[in-house]
Amino acid sequence: MTFNDIFKSSFLENVASVSILDMALALLLAFGLGTFIFLVYKKTYQGVMYSSSFGTTLIALTMITTVVILAVTSNVVLSLGMVGALSIVRFRTAIKEPLDIAFLFWSIAVGIVLAAGMIVLAVIGSVAIGIILLVFVNRKSHCNPYILVLSCADAASEHGAREFLSQQVQKCVVKSKTAQKGMVELNLEIRMKDDDTDFINALAAMSGVNSAVLVSYNGEYLG
Repeated sequence: MTFNDIFKSSFLENVASVSILDMALALLLAFGLGTFIFLVYKKTYQGVMYSSSFGTTLIALTMITTVVILAVTSNVVLSLGMVGALSIVRFRTAIKEPLDIAFLFWSIAVGIVLAAGMIVLAVIGSVAIGIILLVFVNRKSHCNPYILVLSCADAASEHGAREFLSQQVQKCVVKSKTAQKGMVELNLEIRMKDDDTDFINALAAMSGVNSAVLVSYNGEYLG
């Protein structure tokens, strides 16, 4: 055993397993595509409160995944150890919006594809996914369902209000009805023909109608 053998380390030998140029290029592309994912997320977000930290997480997740996959592809033994280490990790943060899961998987997939050297696939795939999300998520507001809470004095005024609604909206479905002495309350799901909500003012001014409240919702909270 020579003096050099004493200080010989497999760890030091693996330092140059991935070139500096490959690492810089992969991380730069990961940052660019992660920023693109973040911008699409910001443009298509439709929740109640926007979280800027989640958008930053998408960029970081893309770059972190790229680093991990670069390490895995450079060493087969390391890949087995990485699988075992990641299998014990548990994340308990609740995902409030179902669409957020798609963005998380998108960031991870881009990091994996970039680290595998499939740059064209990562770029074209990200652009295609971004266009699809922008088209389907950002639809016109009148296509979205609304809940109309209608309070009437009696059955006659209820009938007149529903007749008026059937002429003003595209779709009107009764979700629930509460009848009490001197009051009938209806919860109706409606689909408007356009963005004009002036018909609510006319509805509230009708004889026998006590109040009319229009509430927007995403169609998943009420059956």
